[in-house]
This record gives sequence, C-alpha cells and structure tokens, in this order.
Amino acid sequence: MSTYDVIILGGGAAGLLCAAMAGQRGRNVLVLERSEKVGKKILISGGGRCNFTNVNASAANYISANPHFCKSALSRYRPRDFIDLVDRHGIAWHEKTLGQLFCDGSARQIVDMLLAECAAGPGEVTIRCNEEISDVTHAGDQFTVRTQYGSFTAPALVIATGGPSIPAMGATGFAYDLARQFGLKVVEPRPALVPLTLGGDEVLFRELSGVAAPVEAKAGKTSFREAALFTHKGLSGPVILQISSYWKPGDPLAINFLPDATAGWLVDAKRERPSATLRAILREHLPARLADVLADQLGLEGDLGNKTDKALHAAEARLARWEFHPNGSEGFAKAEVTTGGISTAELSSKTMESSKVPGLYAIGEAVDVTGWLGGYNFQWAWSSAFAAAQAL
Repeated sequence: MSTYDVIILGGGAAGLLCAAMAGQRGRNVLVLERSEKVGKKILISGGGRCNFTNVNASAANYISANPHFCKSALSRYRPRDFIDLVDRHGIAWHEKTLGQLFCDGSARQIVDMLLAECAAGPGEVTIRCNEEISDVTHAGDQFTVRTQYGSFTAPALVIATGGPSIPAMGATGFAYDLARQFGLKVVEPRPALVPLTLGGDEVLFRELSGVAAPVEAKAGKTSFREAALFTHKGLSGPVILQISSYWKPGDPLAINFLPDATAGWLVDAKRERPSATLRAILREHLPARLADVLADQLGLEGDLGNKTDKALHAAEARLARWEFHPNGSEGFAKAEVTTGGISTAELSSKTMESSKVPGLYAIGEAVDVTGWLGGYNFQWAWSSAFAAAQAL
C-alpha cells in the first residue's frame, strides 16, 4: 500500500493545477486518472486552442444554488494570475470577442504547462492513468483508494473528476456517487451549454440547418446576445449554449431576431418604401433562408404600403420576441459542462473542504458552480484548485 500526503481523483484542468500547486508546497501528491491520458477536455476545448480563461470572470458569470460561494476563490486566483503562469511558460495567446483568451498555437501547450508545473517540486507529483477506482474508504484520518493496480492512502482526498458532460471523453457521475457516499448533498445535475431541440410545429425551423444569425435569446429574466445556429435537431450556436444553462424544460425561449431595431422600424419602412415587401426588408437584415421562413410565418404578403400600422407593429413585436418551445436538449452527450453537482452548502468557500468530512475536498466542475461559455469554467477550475491547494 502506497502512502501520500494528497490523493487527487481526476487529471483534468482542476486536478492538474491543484496537484502542481500542492506539489510546489512540498506535498507528496498522487493523481489518479481513469482515462489513458490527462487533460483530455483541455485538448479539445476552444477548437483545439483552449479558451483557457476570460478576463471578465466574476461571480456574476456563474450559476449555483449559492451564487456567493464562488466569490472567495475567484477573488484569490484571478484570470491575471493564470495569464501570468501562461506567460512564464512562453505560451503565446490572443483575445477573441467578449474577453475570451485562446492559445495562438495548441491546447497541448496548456497541458504541457500543467505537467511541467507538476514536475517543478519540491514535492513529488505522481500521475497514474488508466486507473479504475473500485473503492474509496475513510477510517481515522486516512482515505484509502483502491484501483485494479493497488491501494493508496492519504490524509487528504480531492474530488476533481468533473461532471457527466461529454461521456465520449470518459466523463461520468462518479464525483456525485462519491460525495453521496460521504454524506454530502448533490444538487441535481443537468446538461449545460448544450444545444436545444425542436419538435411539433417548430420542426420547420430545422430545415434551416446551417443558417446562423446574431440574435438576442432570453429565458426568464436572463438574456444573451450572440450568434444562433439552426441545426437539423433544433437550435445551437453560442447564444443558445449560453441561454441553455438558464432555460427550464417546459418554458418558452424568446428570440429577438433584430435586437438593434428601434420601435416602429417596420412602420417607418412602410412610409419610406411603400412598395417594398416584408420578405425583402427582412432579407436586408437576416440570411435569406431565415428571412423567408419568418416572412412566411408572419403571413404579410404584398407591399408594406397596403398593410395597416397595427399589423406592422404586431410583426415587429413577434420578431422581437419570437417564442420557441424546445422539447429538450441534446443531453450530456453534447453538453460542454454540467450545472448542479456537489452542494456548496457543505463546502468551505475558502478551502473547498467538506465541513462534514475533514480532509475531503471537491473542486472544478464536480462542484455546483457552472460558468458561462467563453473560458469561465476553466477559470473556476483554476481558482477552486488554488483554493484547495493552499489548504492541503
């Protein structure tokens, strides 16, 4: 039986940074990874260039049953701290829209950086892949983890196995099972940052597969402005992925197809160009295929000059709040992350340690803290990893 100071379950973003930081504090760390290699989600993120943080990250960009929980960790390890680490390793990066930072080269650079940090010492970080955990127990002040290759013990155990999103990458709900085993509550996990599906009368919009347009999407009181993409199953694109984390099954999803239009724009168009058609006007602002479907649905054929102001105001209102009724999402298979997870009610916001089981920590996506699309979830991984590492 091998003994360590810390055992970290999961070799993803949070697990690797936590291991590196604990190792640099002189701890003897073991990382157990179920897959054949570490950092698999890092490697596919950002189209292979890793959207490794967002300069705008704050508590307002996260969803949790306790929206205040993430504030402590985010304030103590900020985007600038991770950028400094990236800079020290000579990794070139660039900012895209909305504060999103990407590697100029490859996501592999981030994984290599984390592995180099793990090797920096003075503590020793051991990484073992292809480890299937069969049993985790706690007796006295020691945790024992058993795999097909042996048993490992440590006084501290960190759950960093993520959530069940993208099971093709090896993701499972293991973190939740382990949390429940130790008496921790779990907020119901749901797919997040996920495409939504359409059915019924809205199937016709699936015929627009491949068409994209900048829109505003709203669910409840939350709204985002980015591109929406019609797919053969329903709705996707950045704005749909964002709003999916807030949309609840059974609720409508409102799309404003012309978010920059001013009130009365269609009536003004009638005055200025009475012989123009609604179809022609929409084609000036939207992709032709989308404009045609919307015009057909609105049913205002013929010249605008022949339409009443009331009818045109009604069309404006519909285009500004076109309600879709998704019949579901594409599920964990296509979800980038998971909302819900290990309840923050039983974790220290400063250290990520369980209040019920001393020495047990949970970090990253396993916890009920979910960020927006655009580097926010990586920042939570780094910040929560830092918080735990400082306590290990």
